[in-house]
Amino acid sequence: MKPAPQEQHGDVRRLVLDAAISIIESDGAESLSMREVARRAGVSHQAPYHYFKDRSGIFAAISQEGFTALAKVFQQVQTDGTLDIESPAKAGLTAYLRFAREHVGHFRVMFRGDLSGLSTHPEAKECAEEAFSELLNMVARTIGHSADPQDALTFAFMMWSQAHGLATLFLDGPLEGKLGSLADAEKQVDAVIHLASHMLSLEARDLGLVPTQY
Repeated sequence: MKPAPQEQHGDVRRLVLDAAISIIESDGAESLSMREVARRAGVSHQAPYHYFKDRSGIFAAISQEGFTALAKVFQQVQTDGTLDIESPAKAGLTAYLRFAREHVGHFRVMFRGDLSGLSTHPEAKECAEEAFSELLNMVARTIGHSADPQDALTFAFMMWSQAHGLATLFLDGPLEGKLGSLADAEKQVDAVIHLASHMLSLEARDLGLVPTQY
């Protein structure tokens, strides 16, 4: 079988991944099939199998790529001068929401235990752990590196759950549906982030925790 024209040049693996991400964004992860991925990528039906054993391999690669990107988002917020020094928690929450909105296909796979491949693909799990470590670094800006590890985890899970829940409500439509317009949903997202970050800062202060200075 001759390769499709697109397979004769360029990065076929990238074409396959991009096609898979597009399918997930438009139709949902359950709609993903190797044949449809090949069709959208414009490659032969066998091409995806040269890079991924099956659907689970594609999902794991998307997770790995997504967690790598999320870790970089957290790193960039802390190093590019945009970090809100008065409220690092707000900066972290905002960064997470931005990532979710800019990487919808990744977001819909990364946190699903039945799809993410974290339990079967060590590389994906390693990238997920790196992203969580960057979240803990963000937490340290609110409560300090010397805080009790359990307190650090509690703050991290609080930030994660707030940001993830808000992102899900925004991406899946309930927030906009409840408020009636995208503009109102945007304002509500900002208000919730402000409130959540303020609550985290107050709790840190009540616990006598001192933010880490960089």
